[in-house]
Amino acid sequence: MDISAAVETLRKGQSPAFPAEAKKRGFAEKLDAQDELRHLREEFILPTTKSLRKKALDSKVNGSSPDTAPHCNGTQNGLQNGDTQSDYVDSPSIYLVGNSLGAQPKAVRQYLDAQLETWASIGVNGHFTSLDESPLVSWQDMADDCAKRSTDIVGALPSEIVIMNTLTANLHFMMASFYRPTEKRHKIILEWKPFPSDWYAIESQIRWHGLDPAKSMVEIQPDDNFYIPTEKILSVIDEHASETALLLLPGIQYYSGQLFDIPRITRYAQERGIVVGWDLAHAAGNVELRLHDWNVDFAVWCTYKYINAGPGAIAGAFVHERHGKVEHSEDDGKFVFRPRLAGWYGGDKSVRFNMAKTFQPTPGAGGFQVSNPSAIDLASLSAALSVFNRTSMSALRSKSLLLTAYTEHLLNDILATQSGAGKQPPFRIITPRNPLERGTQLSVLLRPGLLEHVGKALKEGSVVCDQRKPDVIRVAPVPLYCTFLDVWRFAEIFRHAIETST
Repeated sequence: MDISAAVETLRKGQSPAFPAEAKKRGFAEKLDAQDELRHLREEFILPTTKSLRKKALDSKVNGSSPDTAPHCNGTQNGLQNGDTQSDYVDSPSIYLVGNSLGAQPKAVRQYLDAQLETWASIGVNGHFTSLDESPLVSWQDMADDCAKRSTDIVGALPSEIVIMNTLTANLHFMMASFYRPTEKRHKIILEWKPFPSDWYAIESQIRWHGLDPAKSMVEIQPDDNFYIPTEKILSVIDEHASETALLLLPGIQYYSGQLFDIPRITRYAQERGIVVGWDLAHAAGNVELRLHDWNVDFAVWCTYKYINAGPGAIAGAFVHERHGKVEHSEDDGKFVFRPRLAGWYGGDKSVRFNMAKTFQPTPGAGGFQVSNPSAIDLASLSAALSVFNRTSMSALRSKSLLLTAYTEHLLNDILATQSGAGKQPPFRIITPRNPLERGTQLSVLLRPGLLEHVGKALKEGSVVCDQRKPDVIRVAPVPLYCTFLDVWRFAEIFRHAIETST
């Protein structure tokens, strides 16, 4: 199978034709041999079958290599005839949960050590000093440096990106500036099942303004397969346009894995006078984004999923350049800028240390900062971004399209053998089949009662993926560190779990 031709087909919104040999191990190995990004896996530390059983720290850090990935044919515990459990003790796990927490880049330890050495060696002077041989810039410049390294990830100008806080905190900060309800326009349009934190943020912002969520929250409902057609979104916008102040949707719906048509929806809502914001928690580092070109008003994202900066890592926000302007009034000499919650670190660096009472924000998204960001957090993010800077989102998306399509093909093969003749299908994929309407995640809705059995089998086979009760498992083969062989191994373990469930 020619990878380039398959990717071209996928980028047209069509599924490639996989040959009959696709369900064999050798086919996956051939795809891996053609993969131009396979070297990036060496930049990560993946949990191993042994480390997943850790109960205490032992000063040992597991390594990983695509050459040491074990194989299986779906037999109990993922072992093949002639293999023993000892053959698997130090083998990489099948890590398909980057949509929840990305794997650790090897660079993180180096970057954190550099930050700690700087702090220990020169103390407070680290704010303004970059030491030779360090991968880091001075602490005061680290957030800006991370913003510059994130431009390809979100498709924005460096000045439109600010690295600060955490995802939900940034959502609150952005809504404080962009949700400006009036008596006539007070509604927020959202989708039916936002991540709970988003729901809480939206609901609490509405209450903060003295409004009733029952009257000001408009939910867009999906069809029976958890899919929300773009036309449905546009029709809801039309229905509520005259009363809507803000449209706030996820770039990718966390439960179903659906990728929304961000440029079309943004344009349509803005033409009707609605401010548009996007939660890109599951989209940043996963799919190609063009926030500046799409004229998005604001966006927020975390960095611990597909960007791999670590649990609870510092987050990012986008503010389009038209909203970040800082002008000087000739009438009274005051600065004119978009209203926001202000803090010292949002002040322009040229006057920040003057300690003046007059707030002069940094032009662009940086003016929305409030506090001095953690240098430790920024060091971890900088390390993660150093891996992204060795490739491009276009290249990652190309691999992701094929890796996800291959996963879907193997799952469909399992489904074909376990359905029919009066059998109730054991599962269905609720993520859109159109490759242009999804990222690297496939959400598998299991028949009621199967989750516990399947989850146990995956755990025994050292497959790490997440569960959304009562019946969904989310499988995310991240292109930075997942291989086609990983996908094949997962499918074999999953196949055996399904076959032994009845």
